[in-house]
Amino acid sequence: MSPSSRLLSLDVFRGITIAAMILVNNPGSWSYVYAPLQHAQWHGATPTDWVFPFFLFIVGVSIALAIGRRKEAGADRKALIRKILWRALIIFAIGLFLSGFPTFDLSTLRIPGVLQRIAMVYAVTAILFLMLDPRQMFWVGMGCLLAYWGMLTLIPVPGGHPPNLEPGTNLGAWLDSTLLGGHLWSQSKIWDPEGLLSTLPAFATGISGILTGVWLRSARDYFEKVAGLMVAGTVLLAGGLLWDMVFPINKQLWTSAYVLYTSGIALLVLGVLYWWIDIRRHRIGTQPFVIYGTNALIVYALSGVLARTLNAIHTTDVSGNSVNIKAWLWLSVFEPAFASPYNASLAYAIANVLLLLGFAWLLYSHKIFIKV
Repeated sequence: MSPSSRLLSLDVFRGITIAAMILVNNPGSWSYVYAPLQHAQWHGATPTDWVFPFFLFIVGVSIALAIGRRKEAGADRKALIRKILWRALIIFAIGLFLSGFPTFDLSTLRIPGVLQRIAMVYAVTAILFLMLDPRQMFWVGMGCLLAYWGMLTLIPVPGGHPPNLEPGTNLGAWLDSTLLGGHLWSQSKIWDPEGLLSTLPAFATGISGILTGVWLRSARDYFEKVAGLMVAGTVLLAGGLLWDMVFPINKQLWTSAYVLYTSGIALLVLGVLYWWIDIRRHRIGTQPFVIYGTNALIVYALSGVLARTLNAIHTTDVSGNSVNIKAWLWLSVFEPAFASPYNASLAYAIANVLLLLGFAWLLYSHKIFIKV
């Protein structure tokens, strides 16, 4: 039985990724988080460190599927570029809104961010896709990874530091603090995990998704496509682990080894989902993720607004102390209900996932799909 023409596996992959983003971003207490749901402190990676690059990879696949059809149909290139830039601008603006909400203190507004990086990667890689063929895009992606490796390991950091990969003193941190000082991640203040220089290898993550989408749109049979995904995923994963020996896997720096490692895992995950969902046509358990994936941007934005709102609004606890709503929920509802604070923290995160799934389901049931 041939698979359906729509790539349902990509919708499910997107939904899983958004649900995972919400889960890891919203524990009941940051003091009680199971290790796999935390980012690696510096070098190395946990499953949480897979989530953001998965989304950039999915953005790339979607570019190849959606824009590829228009490109082949001979759509006006200038009109497509205008649409790409406008969409990227809206996504970037939503990211700035989330950074500022609810106080909007422009003096310390964080300029980099998750949606801001997604916007930049989308804009640059989508335009490259219009201009270049797949082979050329491959070499652009490799060029980004090799150039970034060279810059961080060979170029001395202004101010007297030798080339290094340490927090706050590497070349990327210097560029962030020089150009965006006062507008960086509040937990570091002098560098940003979505900083300027590390966006260069993030382009390669997007390109890996585009090349995957091109492969899936090809005329090859379905089982050859699955085999290609699995082989490419294995090669990239192995390449990332080998490069890790000299340029460590690091999400905060978005190192070149990290790009290969996470893109390899993304290919393997998509390969399994493609085989199971689109080829074997198994649908059990997929619907919640399809619902999440169809309104991914608005659900992610709402999760940020909800978290900041719960932190901003205050009430009083049983002792008469002023606490924010999140702390009240944690102290009054979740912590007493579970013997383990780690389980209580996880339950709070799962409650966020389910609450936002309910919102996404309402949109889906009314056939409301919010896109930019």
